Amino acid sequence: MSQKKSPVTKESLRFLEQYINNPSPTGFEWKGQKIWLDYLKPYIDEYFVDSYGTAVGVINPKASYKVVIEAHADEISWFVHYITKDGFIYLRKNGGSDHQIAPSKRVNIHTDKGIVRAIFGWPAIHTREPGREEAPSIKNIFLDCGCSSQAEVEKLGVHVGCVVTYEDEFMILNDKFYVGRALDNRVGGFMIAQVARLLHETKTKLPFGLYIVNSVQEEVGLNGARMISHRLAPDIAIITDVIHDSQTPMMNKIANGDISCGKGPVLTYGPAVHNKLLQTVINAAQKSKIPFQREAVSRSTGTDTDAFAYSRNGVPSVLISLPLRYMHTTVEAVQKKDVDNVILLIYETLRKIQNKHDLTYLK
Repeated sequence: MSQKKSPVTKESLRFLEQYINNPSPTGFEWKGQKIWLDYLKPYIDEYFVDSYGTAVGVINPKASYKVVIEAHADEISWFVHYITKDGFIYLRKNGGSDHQIAPSKRVNIHTDKGIVRAIFGWPAIHTREPGREEAPSIKNIFLDCGCSSQAEVEKLGVHVGCVVTYEDEFMILNDKFYVGRALDNRVGGFMIAQVARLLHETKTKLPFGLYIVNSVQEEVGLNGARMISHRLAPDIAIITDVIHDSQTPMMNKIANGDISCGKGPVLTYGPAVHNKLLQTVINAAQKSKIPFQREAVSRSTGTDTDAFAYSRNGVPSVLISLPLRYMHTTVEAVQKKDVDNVILLIYETLRKIQNKHDLTYLK
């Protein structure tokens, strides 16, 4: 597989756009999972979906040795929490939603009757007292769906518990960046699907079973990964997620490391990361001349890596991250060439893993 040619085709780019634009809030991922599985099916031998919606495509299912490549499918969102008698709606977070970016945003409220459009209202600048302005918080941000009473809101089908997502959609910025909401981490699901496609198109025969896993509910505690790891009992797990680019204004490199969009995948050092498996990834990167960056974590990675690494008797796990700007906003941005290189690095790493790959520290 040549690094000069992007592994992202026009067809796969159309899939990425459709996949990003489709809302898949934490706990409500099934429509996005269907899009993902429909794309993946030509490149796998079989698939299944667990009780909470984690989707798994399998290549070489009869093999006893199991390798997972994994991303998470869910996006942050909101829940309707309280409807006032005047028809305004207050919310609770579903995952790490950022209350500071909410004012003036357009949203979709998902109801049994269909989408109800609404906006995050905010007092005009003329009406706010200089020096005594309130910052946006979960206590004061609210939705306005054009109704004047609670009864009118409820007539639209909106009730406590309805999930709310932003309207913003996928775009390409300066022919360099993919931009949109929910790139964290549906771009990961896109990348592992491209790995499956490359394996199929290059007729690569793996000496192990490969499980392409798109987990649910990462944003609220790595829940989907924890469940599916217990079910699969894999021998190796390769996780991909996003990581903060630290080159933009107001980012602190001492706190966040020196990570840059455009300089390649990021490899993590930390307790959950298996050092011998990490070295296998590094060897694959160096042999294939794939650029990469490094980061260190103190305790946990904060990703599904932790769920896989510490499940059952322990699963040797590694994290390959994609640098991303403006995480948990509606304009998350990643560089196209970094996406290419994450795909290629996972692909080349799989080609280095052997059946019953020896990862023991002590003989």
